[in-house]
Amino acid sequence: MLEFLTGSGLAAAAGMNAYIPLLVVGVANRFFPDALALPEGWAWISNWWVLGILAVLLIVELVADKIPAVDSVNDVIQTIVRPTAGGLVFGSSSTASTVAVTDPAEFFASNQWVPIVVGAVIALTVHVGKTALRPAANLATAGAAAPVVSTIEDVGAVGMSLLAIVAPVLVLLALALLALLGWSIWRSARKRRNVDLRPATDRLSSG
Repeated sequence: MLEFLTGSGLAAAAGMNAYIPLLVVGVANRFFPDALALPEGWAWISNWWVLGILAVLLIVELVADKIPAVDSVNDVIQTIVRPTAGGLVFGSSSTASTVAVTDPAEFFASNQWVPIVVGAVIALTVHVGKTALRPAANLATAGAAAPVVSTIEDVGAVGMSLLAIVAPVLVLLALALLALLGWSIWRSARKRRNVDLRPATDRLSSG
């Protein structure tokens, strides 16, 4: 069960930012093996070349995701990347030893493809929610919300990734808070948009 929660947390983080959980897993395996030790088949994630490429892609993602309009184009491109990353981090972490999981050998042992598919579905679900939310927030705030929402997502991806490794039992709570935050932002953006669409006379009389 802990393996599933660890994989789910990392996959959800990939739905917000594809490269942060991959980097967290790779860096943890290379520098902090006591916190996370990948099995031999997944050790390539901590290769120096892979970490370097992920770091460059992360920088591009961090910049592009904070520019109005560009962030929506980036989300379209990420429709393939984020689920793929979700599948990779779920597949690797569900068979890894972490501070919370000491014997992952039998988890999904007979069906190696299952965790990859599960991770891809989780990441895709989060990505779809993010993609649906961002245009509404941008429209309601004339683009001002893009860097704020993006920064929240980045911080959330980092926090979710670390939590999934160190305290996977709290992943369910973190996912619930993530859903609540997304709903709150969507509701606020919708309310702001409805106010902006009201006739000017109505806005003046209510103000």
